[in-house]
Amino acid sequence: MNLVMLGPPGAGKGTQAALLAEKLGVPHVATGDLFREALKNETELGLTAKSYMERGELVPDEVTIAMVRARLQKPDSQNGIILDGFPRTIEQAEALKDLLAEQGEAIDAALFIDAAEDELVRRLSSRWTCRNCQAVYNVISNPPHQEGKCDMCGGELYQRPDDMPETVRNRIRVYWQQTSHLVDYYQDQGLLITIKSEGGIERVQQKIQEALQVA
Repeated sequence: MNLVMLGPPGAGKGTQAALLAEKLGVPHVATGDLFREALKNETELGLTAKSYMERGELVPDEVTIAMVRARLQKPDSQNGIILDGFPRTIEQAEALKDLLAEQGEAIDAALFIDAAEDELVRRLSSRWTCRNCQAVYNVISNPPHQEGKCDMCGGELYQRPDDMPETVRNRIRVYWQQTSHLVDYYQDQGLLITIKSEGGIERVQQKIQEALQVA
């Protein structure tokens, strides 16, 4: 089963993708991980990507697509794959379609993990970080034993600018500006499955498996 995971920041698509990958026995491939691995191993594609990143430029589609192609050709991808963070554009979606077609395969579904904006802001703005050891806490799901203090080292907890409510709202707006057309793209192909990210992690995973008719 070849799946694409879509969803705004805070919706939990990465967590759900990992759980689903374990259930299906297929790899969960986040494009961020692909870049980090390529940079660490100093592959030709990794070095090419690095040259753009060092100049503060976006890595071109053809480099990202080439990394995805290489990942799709690995033995553990032969029974399917869950892609998280790719595609991000219509051009990438078309390229993915072509890559899979080369192997006689296609996307089975695009799972859109959705949640109300206020809920996304609540989740993302609940994150606090230790100034000393950089341990991360979530005051909703993983609070420190003592408010404002790190359990690990006793350091002061602070909220990074990226985790502040107004910044979070802007991240969500940017996401929609960039990817709402991708949701429409998969909707038009009859491949989109929308899952509301409500009721806890296990309940959301159950809804996903039911929608995919996974035994």
